[in-house]
Amino acid sequence: MFSLRYFSRRGLTLITTMLIMALMISACGTTETGNGNNNTETVQTATADPAQAVETNSVEESKVKTVSTINGDIEIPVHPQRIVAEEYLGSLIALDVIPVGAPGLTIKNYYFKESLEGLEDIGDYGNPSVEKIVALNPDLIITGNGDKSYEQLSKIAPTIVIPYGDLKNAHEELTYFGELFGKEEEAKTWLEEYDKRIATAKAKVDAAIPAEATFSIMEDGGKSIWVYGDNFGRGGQAVYQALGRKPPSGVAAEILEKQWAELTAEMVSKYAGDYIIMTSNSRTMDDYKADPIWGSIPAVNKGQMYVWPEERSWYYDPLAVLAQTEELAEWLSKKDR
Repeated sequence: MFSLRYFSRRGLTLITTMLIMALMISACGTTETGNGNNNTETVQTATADPAQAVETNSVEESKVKTVSTINGDIEIPVHPQRIVAEEYLGSLIALDVIPVGAPGLTIKNYYFKESLEGLEDIGDYGNPSVEKIVALNPDLIITGNGDKSYEQLSKIAPTIVIPYGDLKNAHEELTYFGELFGKEEEAKTWLEEYDKRIATAKAKVDAAIPAEATFSIMEDGGKSIWVYGDNFGRGGQAVYQALGRKPPSGVAAEILEKQWAELTAEMVSKYAGDYIIMTSNSRTMDDYKADPIWGSIPAVNKGQMYVWPEERSWYYDPLAVLAQTEELAEWLSKKDR
């Protein structure tokens, strides 16, 4: 029989030998595996092309979705990066969606022109330069004048046509574009603040001006006079929508349906309300008071006419309407008008 002591020594020696061999095999294996891992990382690093990384990141940006338009269903990028906005620029800015190009007239918008430095001018409003738009390489075009240019524009990039007047107020515009760009919460937040400020402005006017007082929105073009409704700029959205005021009853239905009318000098008194919001680039309140025709109109004679230039009255986007409403409310609420 083997002694217990002898067995322990032999067992210990055997176990030690086996452990040493296992460690050697493990070390060899680790070296090979380690080299394999290092080689893989090197290959990955060596073949990691920045262009491929950009391509991978752009996969999300290149996703498309289908939207319904007056020209049928079209595919647009889920996250457009280079938008040309011939129209609705103010709504885009409210949602922090800054395009790469827009007409010069909208770029000069009195209410947000400082936010648009560097934006490319694509030409005349309603008649943009196709060449300038092509040069901007847009991935989405937004316009309100599709009847004139849709065929050309849609060949450049997916083009959404929203005819002028289809979106009738700030809520409709912000809600539409919030859904279009996946910014529903931003639109909701903006509109909540808008509603608060409009309510404050309206309360000031209601406290100072009788509810039955009528308002007219006019523009003096020198040789022609125009009167406007509630969705044609010149302060109509601010007065008729935001402040809830009405045109003279005898012409209200016509004006709110047609949205505009050209007047002769003899027609002015019929369309003149108790208050007149007048757009003129050349005449002042004193000029109107001194004019034989205008001076005989009660609103002018009483000083209940507000004269502002086209650069402030022409715009009708949500940002402009909010600012115009507060501006007019400040004037209307003054006791020393």
